[in-house]
Amino acid sequence: MVLNYIWIAFFVIAFVVALIRLIFWGDTQVFSEIMNSTFSSSKTAFEISLGLTGILSLWLGIMKIGENGGLISAFSRWLSPVLSKLFPEIPKGHPVMGAIFMNISANMLGLDNAATPLGLKAMKELQELNKDKKVASNPMIMFLVINTSGLTLIPISIMVYRAQLGAAQPTDIFVPIMISTFCAAIAGIIATSLFQKINLFNKAIFFFVGIISVLIGGVICLFSMLSKEEIGTYSTLFANVFLFSIILCFIASGIRKKINVYETFVEGAKEGFSTAVRIIPYLVAILVGVAVFRASGTMDLITKGIEYIVKLSGLDSSFVGGLPTALMKPLSGSGARGLMVDAMKTYGADSFVGRLSCIFQGSTDTTFYVLAVYFGSVGIRKTRHAVACGLIADLAGVITAISVCYLFFY
Repeated sequence: MVLNYIWIAFFVIAFVVALIRLIFWGDTQVFSEIMNSTFSSSKTAFEISLGLTGILSLWLGIMKIGENGGLISAFSRWLSPVLSKLFPEIPKGHPVMGAIFMNISANMLGLDNAATPLGLKAMKELQELNKDKKVASNPMIMFLVINTSGLTLIPISIMVYRAQLGAAQPTDIFVPIMISTFCAAIAGIIATSLFQKINLFNKAIFFFVGIISVLIGGVICLFSMLSKEEIGTYSTLFANVFLFSIILCFIASGIRKKINVYETFVEGAKEGFSTAVRIIPYLVAILVGVAVFRASGTMDLITKGIEYIVKLSGLDSSFVGGLPTALMKPLSGSGARGLMVDAMKTYGADSFVGRLSCIFQGSTDTTFYVLAVYFGSVGIRKTRHAVACGLIADLAGVITAISVCYLFFY
């Protein structure tokens, strides 16, 4: 229901702004730009779904082997003391816990291609536990919010963009991104827990947060001692070794259980193909809405309005130049990436705005895209408090990003 109102709002606001531009500014191209954006974004949505088909088939096939081989159940048992506190409605020892863990791990390592199919697998299993198939359950929402908070340990793609655009030290945004994405994740979990009345004051949760904090601190210390070339090499090597090790472990679990690994993989891969097809309408809807909103010039007006208010209040407005990336990120990952690159080209990769845009890009994930894909894959219509909690995580990430950027680079 919330997505329905937001989607309608995109078109209504875009039409009003475009009409104002036409009548008062004489901009005769605005409606052409809007219509062109609908065609291009529809094509993009299909291409994304088409590109996901092979990846989904691969990873859902691998997940099927792990499920039949008992490895997913093992993950579920290991993580039960922690995840059972965040997902109290999931039966103890249910295999979905393992899928949730695999998805979160892939996200933390920046393995987007692996994280999406693993997340869709988890969402399908959560839907099987869901009593009302059209309404998002509490575990679904908690899982989605953790995903939209974008908790990432190694933002390698952002560092690569900075290197390509001539940054003197492409890795200098590493620590600020780590801090921002961690704060966004914690804020999202707390907000969702308040909605769902989950008690976070227990040893398991504190231990879990402590482990993540120590892990993040260790990674920061390790990477602070490496050169930019070494960071790129070792982070990529670690991610690839980790990913391939997962595949080998899953296959080994199938062999140990004496199942037909090949046929099991094919069975899971078929699910990946059908899932990719189901996603297409939802992706078209959300990407067209975002494209219309952006092409109308509404995003630019919002940015200029914020800049005016900030200056009027007497505060420093240096951060406003990076806000388009922050405002676009919940709507479109590729759009935010384009705005990040544009900011670095316009202001310089080592400028305050250039660095801030990179931190915005790495601090959270694409909330509406994730909601559309994940909920769309299982036919959820009513998202309940998922959007609100996801946006709270985004806001926490944005505020933290601005704060740490001033602390590190101003």
